Amino acid sequence: MTFTRRLALACAALACSTTMVHAADNWPSRPLKIVVPYPPGGSSDIIARSISQQLSESLKQPVIVENKPGANGNLGADIVAKSSPDGYTLLLCDLGALAISPSIYTKLPFNPSKDLRGAAMLAYSPHLLVVHPSVKANNLKELVELSKTSDLNFAVTATGSAPHLAGVELARATGAKWVYVPYKGGVQSVQDTVAGQTQVLMNGMLATYPHVQSGKLKLLGVSKRERMPLIGSSPTIAEQGVAGFETGSWQGVMLPAGTPPAITKRIGEALVAAIRTPDVRSRLTGQGAEVVTMSPSEVDSFFASERARWAKVVQQEKLQLD
Repeated sequence: MTFTRRLALACAALACSTTMVHAADNWPSRPLKIVVPYPPGGSSDIIARSISQQLSESLKQPVIVENKPGANGNLGADIVAKSSPDGYTLLLCDLGALAISPSIYTKLPFNPSKDLRGAAMLAYSPHLLVVHPSVKANNLKELVELSKTSDLNFAVTATGSAPHLAGVELARATGAKWVYVPYKGGVQSVQDTVAGQTQVLMNGMLATYPHVQSGKLKLLGVSKRERMPLIGSSPTIAEQGVAGFETGSWQGVMLPAGTPPAITKRIGEALVAAIRTPDVRSRLTGQGAEVVTMSPSEVDSFFASERARWAKVVQQEKLQLD
């Protein structure tokens, strides 16, 4: 490479760096958009709408929540991954589900590990193992035995979703037998189980627990290592013979790779402050979500760990989609 060429590249890099610093200094100067890659009413949507006002007040700009469902959350994630890395487009989703996608989909249009970066972890809610009230089982053992003699349909939010693989992992550990029925989102899978069209469901507590409270679904187990104070009388799946079983919905925020570190840091801090406000924390805790926060680097480490964990399950079950 000639000296002139090297000098031109160096000048271009310096100009780009200067522009990014200037942009970070003036950020935000226009509305922000939170993309939720699922239909309205699910855990991610609930959290996004719970924090949007606090985030708007903190950053002094409007914050708009947009639902972009499709392809098990990958449609919305792809939109964010390919958007400008300027801090104005955020992805709020189940990070565990996003970590599964590279193992499940053979033709994913983006690479989550390369095209997205963590901004903040916000909340965790365990999966609830629930059944339609007509199902003649009152605990995990009875459900497993029933599954061997009766036809049970297991509703999943989408093929390859975190609740789907949680069901696969549970069936592998217990010998349960059921037929997986895929949906395009958690809301529809819950609605059909409430209606009795499917009999078994694992789904995030935040979106599922209200139906347990109303008696429309029967709770058999919680996918957490310790019991939750909100539902302390309900046993965990681990207590019922599946040692160490823990899955759930990890709600966090990702940004396009290349977003300036200063902007990423400010977004992360604003998100954590919003989720920790007493009103939001109280509301989410009352619905079964724990406020669990992580820094951008911790989110990236969590994502890598979850990707490795679920890749093994996908490989064992030979679960792949185009």
